[in-house]
Amino acid sequence: MTHPSSHEQTEARSSDREHPTPPTIDYWHVWTDQDGISHQSRCQIQDFTLKSISPPASPQWLEQMQQVGATVVFTVQPVGWIGTWHENPKPQWIIPLSGRWFVETMDGQRVEMGVGEISFGEDQNTKANAQGQKGHLSGTVGDAPAVLMIVQLEETPTIGQACRFR
Repeated sequence: MTHPSSHEQTEARSSDREHPTPPTIDYWHVWTDQDGISHQSRCQIQDFTLKSISPPASPQWLEQMQQVGATVVFTVQPVGWIGTWHENPKPQWIIPLSGRWFVETMDGQRVEMGVGEISFGEDQNTKANAQGQKGHLSGTVGDAPAVLMIVQLEETPTIGQACRFR
Protein backbone atom coordinates (compact mmCIF):
# COMPACT_ATOMS: atom_id res chain seq x y z
CA MET A 1 0.00 0.00 0.00
CA THR A 2 1.36 3.44 -0.95
CA HIS A 3 0.83 6.34 1.44
CA PRO A 4 0.74 9.94 0.23
CA SER A 5 3.82 11.97 1.05
CA SER A 6 3.71 14.80 3.56
CA HIS A 7 3.87 17.27 0.64
CA GLU A 8 0.92 15.56 -1.14
CA GLN A 9 -1.15 15.63 2.08
CA THR A 10 -0.42 19.36 2.55
CA GLU A 11 -1.43 20.07 -1.06
CA ALA A 12 -4.68 18.10 -0.60
CA ARG A 13 -5.55 20.02 2.60
CA SER A 14 -4.75 23.32 0.87
CA SER A 15 -6.98 22.35 -2.06
CA ASP A 16 -9.80 21.43 0.37
CA ARG A 17 -9.53 24.88 1.98
CA GLU A 18 -9.54 26.66 -1.39
CA HIS A 19 -12.47 24.65 -2.81
CA PRO A 20 -14.25 23.16 0.19
CA THR A 21 -17.11 20.75 -0.37
CA PRO A 22 -20.25 21.71 1.58
CA PRO A 23 -21.43 19.01 3.99
CA THR A 24 -24.82 17.35 4.04
CA ILE A 25 -26.84 16.14 7.02
CA ASP A 26 -29.21 13.21 6.60
CA TYR A 27 -32.61 13.12 8.29
CA TRP A 28 -35.82 11.10 8.19
CA HIS A 29 -38.98 13.03 7.31
CA VAL A 30 -42.27 11.60 8.66
CA TRP A 31 -44.93 13.18 6.46
CA THR A 32 -48.57 12.84 5.37
CA ASP A 33 -49.64 12.31 1.76
CA GLN A 34 -52.79 13.70 0.09
CA ASP A 35 -54.74 10.56 1.14
CA GLY A 36 -53.90 11.04 4.82
CA ILE A 37 -51.33 8.21 5.01
CA SER A 38 -48.06 8.76 6.88
CA HIS A 39 -44.71 7.88 5.28
CA GLN A 40 -40.98 8.25 5.97
CA SER A 41 -38.45 9.56 3.45
CA ARG A 42 -34.66 9.82 3.76
CA CYS A 43 -33.69 13.42 3.04
CA GLN A 44 -30.65 15.72 3.16
CA ILE A 45 -30.04 19.22 4.41
CA GLN A 46 -27.54 20.54 1.89
CA ASP A 47 -27.73 24.34 1.63
CA PHE A 48 -24.69 25.07 3.79
CA THR A 49 -22.64 28.26 3.51
CA LEU A 50 -19.09 28.64 4.80
CA LYS A 51 -19.17 31.77 6.99
CA SER A 52 -18.65 33.05 10.51
CA ILE A 53 -21.52 32.46 12.90
CA SER A 54 -20.53 35.71 14.62
CA PRO A 55 -17.48 37.66 13.43
CA PRO A 56 -14.62 37.49 14.25
CA ALA A 57 -15.23 33.73 14.82
CA SER A 58 -13.61 31.53 12.19
CA PRO A 59 -15.82 30.40 9.30
CA GLN A 60 -17.80 27.19 9.67
CA TRP A 61 -20.49 25.47 7.65
CA LEU A 62 -23.90 27.00 8.53
CA GLU A 63 -27.46 26.25 7.43
CA GLN A 64 -29.78 28.58 9.29
CA MET A 65 -33.47 27.73 9.33
CA GLN A 66 -35.26 30.74 10.72
CA GLN A 67 -38.19 29.60 12.88
CA VAL A 68 -40.52 31.73 14.94
CA GLY A 69 -41.72 30.40 18.27
CA ALA A 70 -39.77 27.16 18.69
CA THR A 71 -40.07 25.11 21.90
CA VAL A 72 -37.34 22.71 23.06
CA VAL A 73 -38.49 19.54 24.86
CA PHE A 74 -36.38 16.74 26.35
CA THR A 75 -37.93 13.31 26.81
CA VAL A 76 -36.70 10.02 28.27
CA GLN A 77 -38.43 6.90 26.99
CA PRO A 78 -37.88 3.96 29.39
CA VAL A 79 -36.48 0.60 28.28
CA GLY A 80 -39.24 -1.38 26.56
CA TRP A 81 -41.48 1.67 26.12
CA ILE A 82 -43.85 1.53 23.13
CA GLY A 83 -46.34 4.34 22.70
CA THR A 84 -49.72 4.25 21.02
CA TRP A 85 -50.41 5.36 17.45
CA HIS A 86 -50.43 9.17 17.35
CA GLU A 87 -49.54 12.18 15.22
CA ASN A 88 -46.66 14.47 16.10
CA PRO A 89 -48.21 17.30 18.15
CA LYS A 90 -46.50 19.94 15.97
CA PRO A 91 -43.93 19.87 13.16
CA GLN A 92 -40.81 18.96 15.13
CA TRP A 93 -37.16 17.97 14.89
CA ILE A 94 -36.31 14.89 17.00
CA ILE A 95 -32.64 14.28 17.85
CA PRO A 96 -31.60 11.19 19.87
CA LEU A 97 -29.01 12.10 22.52
CA SER A 98 -28.57 8.54 23.83
CA GLY A 99 -30.15 5.13 23.36
CA ARG A 100 -32.15 3.98 20.33
CA TRP A 101 -35.76 4.39 19.26
CA PHE A 102 -38.01 3.48 16.33
CA VAL A 103 -40.76 5.11 14.31
CA GLU A 104 -43.26 3.04 12.30
CA THR A 105 -45.51 4.90 9.85
CA MET A 106 -48.90 3.91 8.48
CA ASP A 107 -47.36 2.62 5.23
CA GLY A 108 -45.60 -0.09 7.30
CA GLN A 109 -42.09 1.37 7.18
CA ARG A 110 -40.18 1.05 10.45
CA VAL A 111 -36.99 3.05 10.95
CA GLU A 112 -34.67 2.58 13.95
CA MET A 113 -32.53 5.56 14.93
CA GLY A 114 -29.68 6.15 17.37
CA VAL A 115 -27.51 9.03 18.50
CA GLY A 116 -27.24 11.74 15.86
CA GLU A 117 -29.85 10.23 13.48
CA ILE A 118 -32.32 13.06 13.02
CA SER A 119 -36.04 12.84 12.28
CA PHE A 120 -38.48 15.59 11.31
CA GLY A 121 -41.98 14.65 12.49
CA GLU A 122 -44.69 16.22 10.38
CA ASP A 123 -47.47 13.63 10.17
CA GLN A 124 -50.31 15.89 11.22
CA ASN A 125 -53.61 15.54 9.30
CA THR A 126 -53.43 11.76 8.87
CA LYS A 127 -56.66 9.78 8.49
CA ALA A 128 -57.30 6.62 10.51
CA ASN A 129 -56.79 3.40 8.56
CA ALA A 130 -58.98 0.27 8.83
CA GLN A 131 -57.18 -0.68 12.09
CA GLY A 132 -57.79 2.77 13.58
CA GLN A 133 -54.09 3.69 13.32
CA LYS A 134 -53.28 7.35 12.78
CA GLY A 135 -49.86 9.00 12.46
CA HIS A 136 -47.09 6.74 13.68
CA LEU A 137 -46.03 4.30 16.39
CA SER A 138 -42.79 4.84 18.29
CA GLY A 139 -40.83 3.16 21.06
CA THR A 140 -37.43 2.27 22.43
CA VAL A 141 -35.02 -0.32 21.00
CA GLY A 142 -32.48 -2.23 23.09
CA ASP A 143 -31.61 -2.25 26.75
CA ALA A 144 -31.18 1.49 27.41
CA PRO A 145 -33.67 4.35 27.66
CA ALA A 146 -33.94 6.65 24.63
CA VAL A 147 -33.16 10.26 25.50
CA LEU A 148 -34.51 12.62 22.84
CA MET A 149 -34.29 16.35 22.27
CA ILE A 150 -37.32 17.70 20.43
CA VAL A 151 -37.57 21.14 18.82
CA GLN A 152 -41.25 21.91 18.15
CA LEU A 153 -42.07 24.55 15.55
CA GLU A 154 -45.00 26.96 15.55
CA GLU A 155 -45.86 26.58 11.89
CA THR A 156 -48.42 24.96 9.64
CA PRO A 157 -47.51 21.40 8.60
CA THR A 158 -47.11 20.64 4.92
CA ILE A 159 -49.06 17.85 3.22
CA GLY A 160 -47.83 15.73 0.32
CA GLN A 161 -44.31 17.13 0.48
CA ALA A 162 -41.49 14.79 1.47
CA CYS A 163 -38.07 16.30 2.25
CA ARG A 164 -39.29 19.85 2.73
CA PHE A 165 -35.94 20.99 4.14
CA ARG A 166 -33.00 20.95 1.75
